Amino acid sequence: MHGFLLVDKPAGPTSHDIVQAARRALKERRIGHTGTLDPAATGLLLLCIGKATRLQHYLLAWEKTYRGEIKLGLATTTYDGEGDPLAPEQPVPALGEETLAALAARFSGALEQLPPPYSAKKAGGRRFYEIARAGEEVPRAPKRVHVHEIALELAAPDRLRFVVTCSSGTYLRSLAHNIGEALGCGGHLAHLRRERIGPWRAEQAVSAELLANRPGDIPPAAFVSLATVALPFPDVVLNPTAAEHFAQGREVLVREAEGEFAPGGLVAVRDRSGELLGIGVAVAYLTRARTLNLAPRTVLAAFEGLAKT
Repeated sequence: MHGFLLVDKPAGPTSHDIVQAARRALKERRIGHTGTLDPAATGLLLLCIGKATRLQHYLLAWEKTYRGEIKLGLATTTYDGEGDPLAPEQPVPALGEETLAALAARFSGALEQLPPPYSAKKAGGRRFYEIARAGEEVPRAPKRVHVHEIALELAAPDRLRFVVTCSSGTYLRSLAHNIGEALGCGGHLAHLRRERIGPWRAEQAVSAELLANRPGDIPPAAFVSLATVALPFPDVVLNPTAAEHFAQGREVLVREAEGEFAPGGLVAVRDRSGELLGIGVAVAYLTRARTLNLAPRTVLAAFEGLAKT
């Protein structure tokens, strides 16, 4: 079983717990995921299975969509409801449409974001939450992220409902904390659900319970094969000879290549049946001749049986 499994994570278990449950249910050790969800969060977790685990870090380039709520008036140590208050609860200002529009504009586009002090980010080989629990100062290491779209709606006088589409690596807990700071009253993430990763949606996913207890009943929509997986960069199709050379780790020349190929850019490489052979890197592209020089970056299998006529 080589491919990707869409799982709807419930609140409670960690992302690693879901991976472990999948390993037991599918009897496959080679399983990883493409982006952690906090234990309290729910929604789409994309698992890589078998040789698809070699593509794990490439899929981090997909943008993600989240839906959730921010509790205003109280900032916490963890930036969510699990932490201790950082200060007494504060009054929440009146939030009209103009204020919400200004907030959305302020937190859209490229942002310099500090990860939550209680997070899995590492510094000096230690995770931030280990440093914080030891009572030590957590490094302030801002990260550049991109919020492609944010919609804010008042759900209650002290509750903001949001929908956010953002780059991988964006901390929604930090976003909730920063919005509370901008309003002067503090705030924390009260609820979070991941609805989309790239082209895949939570509605397609198998529940974690069904996966654990009845893996034979996984719906077809929840599994993405290597022949159908979409990747966040252009595709090329190789003829049998070029496929053999690519699988052997040799640079290949692709004629009639359609797409935008920047030198150094990644390319999904397929055989004529559509099966994914691996990931290449564009060495050079002649636009007028539509000729691409392609070097292997990640090869998924040896050549045996790959060439097809």
